[in-house]
Amino acid sequence: MNVTIRGDGIQVSESLEEYVLNKVDKLERYLPNISTVHIDLSHKNNNRGPDVVVAQITVKHQRGAILRSEESLEKEDRDSIRMAVNHAVDKMYRRIRRFKGKRENKRRGAYAATIEELALAEELPEASGLDGEGDEPEIIRRKKIAARAMNESEAIEQMELLGHTFFMFYNMDDNATNVVYKRKTGGYGILALDVE
Repeated sequence: MNVTIRGDGIQVSESLEEYVLNKVDKLERYLPNISTVHIDLSHKNNNRGPDVVVAQITVKHQRGAILRSEESLEKEDRDSIRMAVNHAVDKMYRRIRRFKGKRENKRRGAYAATIEELALAEELPEASGLDGEGDEPEIIRRKKIAARAMNESEAIEQMELLGHTFFMFYNMDDNATNVVYKRKTGGYGILALDVE
C-alpha cells in the first residue's frame, strides 16, 4: 500500500505524519488490496468566520474503485487537524463497509473511475465565472479524464463511494458518455448527449 501525505498551508511534521500513517495503516485490515492512499491536509483562511482545517483521504483499490472521505473542522488549536483526520478515517470505515457490502450482495463488475475523474469532480469552480457585467465566463481549469466502460448501476455505486452528487462515465450499454446525478427530490438522473 503506497501512502502519500500532502500539506497545503499545514506543516506536516514527523509527529503528524506518524500519527496519520498509524491511523491509515489500519484501513488495510478492513479492505485488503488497497493500492494507494492519498491524504491531503489543508488549512483554509476564512474571511467571514473562523479558519478551517480539512483532512481528505482518497483510497484506490486494486480493482479500480476509489473511495473518498473528507472532514472539515474549525481550527481551534494545533490538534484540530488530528481531530479532522480521526473523523475522516471514521467516515472511510463507513465507506469501506458500504463498499464491501455492495460487492458481496450484488457481485458487481470492476469499479471504473480514475484519479483524473475524481479530481474533476472535486475541483469545480465555486462561482459560475460570471460577474454580472456581461463578461464571458472564465474557464478556471480544463482536464481530460480517462474512463472505463461501466453500466448505470456501477456508476451510481462509484458516485456514492466517492461521496459526490454527480459522476461522469462511459455507458457500456449505450456506447456513450453519460453523467449520473443525485436528484434533490430523491433518486438519480442520467444526462445523455443528443447531438443535433
